[in-house]
Amino acid sequence: MSQFTEKTQPRRRVALSLAATAATALVLITAGCSSSGSTSAGEFGFPEAKQDTSATITVWVDSDRQAVVDAFEAAHPEIKVDAVSYDGSANGSNSFRTKMQLFDRSGSGWPDVVFSTQNNDAAWASQKTNGKQAFAAQLDGGLIEKDTLSNFTEGSLDPCTVDGKVYCLRNDLAQSVMWYDKTLLDQFGYAVPTTWEEYEDLGKKVAAEHPGYIIGTAGDAWTPEVFFWGSKCQANDVTGPREVTVNTTSDECTRAATMLDTLRENGTVPNVSVFTPEFLQQYTGKVLMLQGPAWYAGAIFNNPNSLNVPAGELGVGAPLPWKGEDPVTGNVGGGTWFISSHSANLEAAKAFAEFATTADDYQVEKAPGYPAYAPAAEKWIAKQESSGYFATPLTALTEAGSQIWSGWGAGVFSQEAIWAKTITPAIASGESIEELLPKWQEAIKNQAQVDGYTVK
Repeated sequence: MSQFTEKTQPRRRVALSLAATAATALVLITAGCSSSGSTSAGEFGFPEAKQDTSATITVWVDSDRQAVVDAFEAAHPEIKVDAVSYDGSANGSNSFRTKMQLFDRSGSGWPDVVFSTQNNDAAWASQKTNGKQAFAAQLDGGLIEKDTLSNFTEGSLDPCTVDGKVYCLRNDLAQSVMWYDKTLLDQFGYAVPTTWEEYEDLGKKVAAEHPGYIIGTAGDAWTPEVFFWGSKCQANDVTGPREVTVNTTSDECTRAATMLDTLRENGTVPNVSVFTPEFLQQYTGKVLMLQGPAWYAGAIFNNPNSLNVPAGELGVGAPLPWKGEDPVTGNVGGGTWFISSHSANLEAAKAFAEFATTADDYQVEKAPGYPAYAPAAEKWIAKQESSGYFATPLTALTEAGSQIWSGWGAGVFSQEAIWAKTITPAIASGESIEELLPKWQEAIKNQAQVDGYTVK
């Protein structure tokens, strides 16, 4: 059976909570990274604690990443690991940052390695806070070999890169592709669209010929990451550690908005979340296609608690371009691994982070999501295709992995939170997305400025 059966959507993971109290933080001070022995400069580009290669490393993971710990301990019994389960900063909890700030104030207790479900943590973890040393270790200063870094899918380390330096490793990618029910398309005589213009035309045809069937949804907080990121909308162009350019009224933004308005009005791209009972009640058996991230395969289609599409029916198409342009796509999730600059056992911390992101024992054999590390991704794709679940080859996933548009950055602020607060309720009340574009721009600008960004 395909490993896509495990849901990999980062904002809906089941999390085991680490108590978010100062008292708990003080207990944890006894574990993790050293509080003393730092030098003014280290060989890897940051001040290093006094090293002890026999020291236990403390690793923070969410519940879904416990399998990494188990696989690592089996492969490296010589390295002692103390695994701590926390929520992975899921659902915008910001727990990773909040807890590191507690340790900064106490002067000790930092974990050696941290997994996060978010892609914007490098924006803060790479920077000093109140004069305190940045949490994240620089990785491309010699700590991680260049050959290893160069084998990550092109562009996948962009969210980890701040001022040209790499501060984390990507666990998996969540590139957006066109998932479709091949059986239904063949039955209705429809071809898979190859441009966004064809996609809109198909929506009009479906509305007229097969009302009630849908070709997408627009009710989730990641709607802008699917449709606007894939349209090269300059809503989130992070150009520096605290600089962002925001222009949501450009042609690239407007064309995506007008397309969505047209398809929402005719019912083929409803304003509904894919994780609601309403979605399942109204659209099970009626989803012709969904533009969405890699994890939709397991979270939505091959999931007995969701659409539960039978084997041999689900196909995948490449990201859609706008007519006359090269295809680009967005990304919805994909986790990150950080090594602490405070670690007293950088050698072991490095071994863990590299294993988690590159080793076949985890990324190919156990990981539910599309690996960011290209050699593992190739083997992972082959394993998925051999499962017999999919109706088409998965080459589109591989193509999309290197087509994620670089003009959508990873700032401290959450685009999904802004959309959910500002746009989603307005759409529900009947306003058009095109009319809301200036309001969206103002909301992004305000939140970015609150977080210390200069907005252009």
